Amino acid sequence: MDHSIDILENISTGIIGLDGRLTVVSINSAAQALLEVSMSRTIGVHADQLVLHPDEWLQDLKQALLNNAPLTQRGMTLNLLSGHEIHVDLTVNPVLDKQGEMGLLVEIQAIDRLLKISREESIQHAQETTKTVIRSLAHEIKNPLAGVRGAAQLLARELPGDHLGEYTQIIIKEADRLRDLVDRLLGPRQELSMAPLNIHEVLEHLRKLIRAESDNKVEILRDYDPSLPDTPGDKAQLIQAVLNIMRNALQAATQAEDCVLTLRTRSQRQFTIGATRHRLVCRVDISDNGPGIPENLMHAIFVPMVTGKAEGTGLGLAISQSIINHHGGLLECSSRPGKTTFTIFLPMETKDAQ
Repeated sequence: MDHSIDILENISTGIIGLDGRLTVVSINSAAQALLEVSMSRTIGVHADQLVLHPDEWLQDLKQALLNNAPLTQRGMTLNLLSGHEIHVDLTVNPVLDKQGEMGLLVEIQAIDRLLKISREESIQHAQETTKTVIRSLAHEIKNPLAGVRGAAQLLARELPGDHLGEYTQIIIKEADRLRDLVDRLLGPRQELSMAPLNIHEVLEHLRKLIRAESDNKVEILRDYDPSLPDTPGDKAQLIQAVLNIMRNALQAATQAEDCVLTLRTRSQRQFTIGATRHRLVCRVDISDNGPGIPENLMHAIFVPMVTGKAEGTGLGLAISQSIINHHGGLLECSSRPGKTTFTIFLPMETKDAQ
């Protein structure tokens, strides 16, 4: 085994090897994850094809090559081909290859990774606090609610005429509705039934369902990675989680002139969820071309009962996040006018599910 290659594949710093023409000759897993690209699509590609708006990036590479001297750039902004923006520390070192030709060894360190981990841990802590409060409220609500329902049933037996029974039935029906709402607030409580699943089968099933629900008025674009391996998961619960997100995206997209959803899958290496670093995760992006999420709601979109829809309960995204968290995964959202993307990260190891 080439131990140097093994080490490069398991470090968190992104490493890219470029030849004298700035063509990619090697790229490790961390660099693929940071730039959201795959090795098969980058080897042999010029460095200006790795990012959008590459002027500053190319200038630093060319300067290091021309001066034959190391170069460091702190806090550089890179616009990825996926549309995402990252901030990195860039170090470029001229090196000689085995043939004695000059090339570059490029090191990329994401400086916002630690901030991202801290933010995720803060979000997870807030979610646990919210769940604790909801469980306490649920207990306080369901006990008197059961008493109200029972009293209405007893009253129905004592009433002299059927015409008065209509009112007790309303009480019973509304008590049941409130009980179901509280159960939904608590989220899925059943144990996960984990098994290897093809995430594309899940997405294709839901794509057909969403098209039917929209009466075929929505265009759903697909950008799947066919090499993606099976992902451990509870198929029924993941279908529910993704369905909630896609329905939310559909409602947003119908506000645009052309209703378009985009489904994208990729594998991502060396990715951190909370305090755990995973060698491989499955990434699913669900995007819509709607007006975007109001800025004042972005911080609370996963909080139960918070919604921008007059007729909504605000439970769909909260339930989706709970399901994905139980899988040891992560649900994120980015939004701007014309594009909102919900991103699901699912570990490839079953031991991370709870």
